[in-house]
Amino acid sequence: MKRILALVVTVFVLGAIYWSLDLQAFFQIFRRSNVLWLSVAVALTVPITLTLGWRFRALMPEHNRVTLAESNRLILASSVLNMVLPSKMGDVAKAVFLRKRGAMNGSLALSLVIFERACDVLSLLFWCLCGLILYNRPEPIFRAVTVAVGGVFVFGIWLLASKSFATKFFSFIRKASPAKFRSSIESLEVAWETMHGHFWRDRRSLLVISSISVFLWLLHILQIWTFIFALRAWTPFIPHVALSMLSLLVGLLPVTFAGIGTRDAAIIVLYQPYFSTEVGAALGLLCTMRYVIPALVGLPYLERYLAGAKDNSAVIR
Repeated sequence: MKRILALVVTVFVLGAIYWSLDLQAFFQIFRRSNVLWLSVAVALTVPITLTLGWRFRALMPEHNRVTLAESNRLILASSVLNMVLPSKMGDVAKAVFLRKRGAMNGSLALSLVIFERACDVLSLLFWCLCGLILYNRPEPIFRAVTVAVGGVFVFGIWLLASKSFATKFFSFIRKASPAKFRSSIESLEVAWETMHGHFWRDRRSLLVISSISVFLWLLHILQIWTFIFALRAWTPFIPHVALSMLSLLVGLLPVTFAGIGTRDAAIIVLYQPYFSTEVGAALGLLCTMRYVIPALVGLPYLERYLAGAKDNSAVIR
């Protein structure tokens, strides 16, 4: 039911956006786009995906590591599920696949995915906060958003760094949640404790993984900036950092299908000082393609992993 509702909201938001567009001007933007810059932007999907695979493999304990090729296949397969599940929850599938293939136990596999997602969200918040502070828009709404992003960033760092704080947080969430969710929260707490014990033992590795995550999101920023060049538009880099990261944060809200619609609307509204609604809609479409391309490449791998999971289930029964 939630997926159907998300799809309905997506169609409604996209319908409202495209109803308001000058469609002739919208298509003209693509007809006169810079093919070279567009090719560069699309090509950046390759190093982004490869670095994601390298980082995921580096997160694994040495005796549990899969090959780099296998790690990249897991990234691509999860990209397919991220297109249909809210807030990139398709990434959890990587933990399921690792457990089904016997690479590691379920708690450790889930802890790897949790830490990977934590690094991504914190890196996204880091760049968003840096951009907002340097952009320094005087409007109260931007000041409020800057404070909110900064607060969430500090909270995330504290949750990641302090085991005692994490324990208190999960205890509060568990008590405040309905009974049907408590077992899931307990499983998440166990995975979080496993993650904390695993990663804080090696501070050097933790620093390397965190640095790679920050670099990865810089690549995302550059890719979206390159899309803007491809559309023959322009935004200064500092405002672009703030506005692109805010748009992606809005897209993570689990209200539409894979963030489509909410992310597009955020891009159109936030980039209004720099280009037209039609260019914003075109940029939103290109940003969606950033997720569609890896998902299309990952379809054969997802089918293979799902078939393997079924085979393993049959053997277990």
